[in-house]
This record gives sequence, C-alpha cells and structure tokens, in this order.
Amino acid sequence: MAATGSPSPGERQERQLLKALFQRLPLPVALVARETVVRRLNFAATGLTGVRAGYATGRPLAALLTPGDRAAFRSQAAAVARGEGDRGLTVHLQQRPDEPLLATLTALRPPDEAQSAVLVVFQAGSARGSAAAPPPPALPDLAESTRHAELMDVIDLMASTLLQLHTGERELLVGGAARVLCGRFADWIVCDLVEGGLRRAVVLGPSGPAAAPLLHAVAGQDPARCPLVLEAARAGNGALQVQPEDADGFGHDPSGTPVLARAEVSSLMCVPLGAPGPVTGVLTLFRTGSARPFSMAEGRAMDVMARHITLAMRRPAPDGPGEAADSAPCTSVDPREESCASATPPSPAAPRPAASPSTSPPDARPPRPRSARNDGTGGSAAADRRADPAGPGPADGCSSA
Repeated sequence: MAATGSPSPGERQERQLLKALFQRLPLPVALVARETVVRRLNFAATGLTGVRAGYATGRPLAALLTPGDRAAFRSQAAAVARGEGDRGLTVHLQQRPDEPLLATLTALRPPDEAQSAVLVVFQAGSARGSAAAPPPPALPDLAESTRHAELMDVIDLMASTLLQLHTGERELLVGGAARVLCGRFADWIVCDLVEGGLRRAVVLGPSGPAAAPLLHAVAGQDPARCPLVLEAARAGNGALQVQPEDADGFGHDPSGTPVLARAEVSSLMCVPLGAPGPVTGVLTLFRTGSARPFSMAEGRAMDVMARHITLAMRRPAPDGPGEAADSAPCTSVDPREESCASATPPSPAAPRPAASPSTSPPDARPPRPRSARNDGTGGSAAADRRADPAGPGPADGCSSA
C-alpha cells in the first residue's frame, strides 16, 4: 500500500477503521518494540495503567510493572520479537501490586518495518488461573477494620490522657501527648513550642544505643533550621509525606547529614497545634525503615488529636491551691510492647521547678477517698488510683523531655 503512493479513499477509510478498532477494543492492548518501548496504547490500556498514551509513547512498558516482573517481561518480549513464538506471563502493575494480570505477547509485523513489534494484551487473572476477574469480597476488609480500631484506641487514650494532665503547663501537655503517640502511632515524636521563636520541647525516639546519638542531636537542633517546622509554625500548613523527596526538610545533624536520611524516615507528618487560631506548637511524627507509611485516614486522625491537644493547651490554669492539688499530673499511660527513649533539649533559661513545695507540702495532701464497697473485686484499688493521680509514672519507658 505504501509503495503505490497516496492511498485511495477506500484505503484511507480502511486504515481509519483499523485505528478505531485498535483504540476501542475493550481489552487493554499495547504495541511495543523489542525493548518494550511503547509505540501505541489503546484507551483501555491507558485506563488500566493510569498513564496517558502521549506520555507512555517512547518509554518502556516494563517500567510500569513492579520491579520483580520487569526482567521477565523484557526477556519474553525480546523472545517473541525474535520469532520464538507467542508467550504469556503473569505481571503486576506498580499502582496495583495486589492484582495479577495475564499479559499475552504475540509478534506483529507493521507495514514498511524491518523488525517485528510485539502486541501485548492484558487480562485480569494469572497464567495459572482463570482469566476472569474474581468477584469483590462480600466481607469487610479485616485489616482495614483492625487499623480503624487501633486509631480509635489511640484517639481515646489521647483524650483521656489530656483530661488528666495538669492545665496551664504546655510542656507537660505535649510531653504526655508525645508518650501516647510514641510506639503506638509513630517511631519518632518531636514537639516544638512557639514562644516568640521556636523552642524544641520534647523529643522521643527509638530506644537503644544505636539511636541515642541521633536522639540527642535532634534534641539539640534549632527548630528554625527545619523548613517543615518553620512552615507549619508560620503559616499553619501541615504536611504528610511518603518517601520524602526533600531530605533537608527536617534540617541536619551537627555533622551536616540530613536528619531524615540518617533516621531512615519512610513517611512523616508535620502538624501545627493551634489551627484555627495562632499556632502554639508543631508536632512532627516519623515512621522509619519498613514501617507502613502514614495513610490519609491516619492524617485525619492526627488532625483530630492535634485539635484536642490545642484545646488542652488553651485551658486556663487553676486558681486555688486546692484545685491545683486535685488536678495534679497523672501519667496513667498504659504500658505497651515498644519502648521509646527521650532526650532533653537544651533550655534557653533556668530550669523551672516541677512543683511548689511551699504551697502544697507532701503531708498537706487530702486523704484518699475510699470506695463505699470493698467486696474484693478491686473497686477500692481503682478508687485509690483515681484519687491519687500523682501516682507512679508510665511503665512503657517513655518520658517527656
């Protein structure tokens, strides 16, 4: 047809029909070269891969697959292009790694081309099973339900902890909130307070001698040199990042190494404390290594807890000594399997005393109320614990800095 010069009207109509047939085919179809470089994608293939045809053209189709499937796909495509027969293999797309796809490869010789191309057809299923897509499960996702229940437990523990902590002490409040989150929700918790400038107040991270140097380096860091913290404090803009591209987003350690790279941060959240209204603090959370990255649902839950922390920080301090004694700090955070170590940031001023012994001596504390019933079920002991909020601290290895 090409040798005859310009095609006739009938030939042009036939070509248009073939192009429309290729584009409107309900199965995802791709025409690739020997090196899997995309030459054409039909509409179904663009919908499956999520990549526009103009962007995919000239780029290898194997790059859209999971790393474990790329080498096998390239090898089979090269074999088909050499004329060794049609092939079929199971592959997975990067965007849908849990959904197997049966890729059928067949040789095709386009007009006026010396080498054969490879036509790839994708179908749901695998080479060992049926090509039909499995029906959606009727039962709810157990893993998703479990994660939702864990989130609700963290939110409930956060609210109960904030209600028991002493009002008017912002550093005490953020320290208690950090102990709730450390290990349960994130591997690292860093809290900076806005007091004219930024001041690092709490740093909790993994326990162990290997993490101790970085823990103390983060505690001694200037928050104003952390772009994420500075943006959250100035504009009230939070951030949720998975595999952060900017390694300098949380500043550097004394040797100049980015903190995010040294801590092997896989996902982070930076949440301002104060919105709506003036920002009074910034809470930064890290998940490191192979930990599951933060999800949008967890980001929403963290926004709720940040609002609770802000409301607790804005509560007025008690007026009388009796009220202060009744609302003394209670650190009844239940123990957990993981433990977090703490580092004390340098204080710009003289340390503030933890209590006022002149106004409330230890012997002047009112007697503990006893329960009306003591039938051996533990009711009296529970009443003692509620009446003595200044009892033993948490047994989880975390403490505020």
